[in-house]
Amino acid sequence: MICGMQIDLATGLLARATQVLSPHFDARPQGSAPALIVVHGISLPPGEFGGAWIDQLFTGTLDPDAHPFFRDVARQRVSAHALIRRDGSIVQYVPFQARAWHAGESQYQGRHGCNDFSIGIELEGTDELPYADAQYESLAHLIRALLAAYPSLASERIAGHSDIAPGRKSDPGSAFDWQRLRRSLS
Repeated sequence: MICGMQIDLATGLLARATQVLSPHFDARPQGSAPALIVVHGISLPPGEFGGAWIDQLFTGTLDPDAHPFFRDVARQRVSAHALIRRDGSIVQYVPFQARAWHAGESQYQGRHGCNDFSIGIELEGTDELPYADAQYESLAHLIRALLAAYPSLASERIAGHSDIAPGRKSDPGSAFDWQRLRRSLS
């Protein structure tokens, strides 16, 4: 877990996070500031934790022959702003002021293309297994740092991937405790 998080507004990077910068990002559209935080869940291969597979997926270096599941995902050009591992450590892939490619076809409150105006945070986990205490702690600290750095964000505008892409995505899943997160932010 990382306490006392700070975001460098000039670079959009989180101090004390591991930086594994992804080539899979671009500029946000003109005048589009972060206005939504999207919580995701990911494990590679599904149900397995640890290792460098997620880093490799988000940097476009995942070997499609390393695991049968990777054949379908290795060539995808996807990223997230940050990943919170099971131990609470944070890896950042995309500067927060840039557009990460995490949401896909999506909409929030009638606004389409959530990548344009959101920050994507992945939690290492699955829809069915409980997330770790350290992940909730780091997520709350990260969200507080984002709220302090970007006045366009608000604690009321936090959604799951399943909320912005219903029917297409299910993460972070039923195992994610939204009430716990909301309590930790109040």
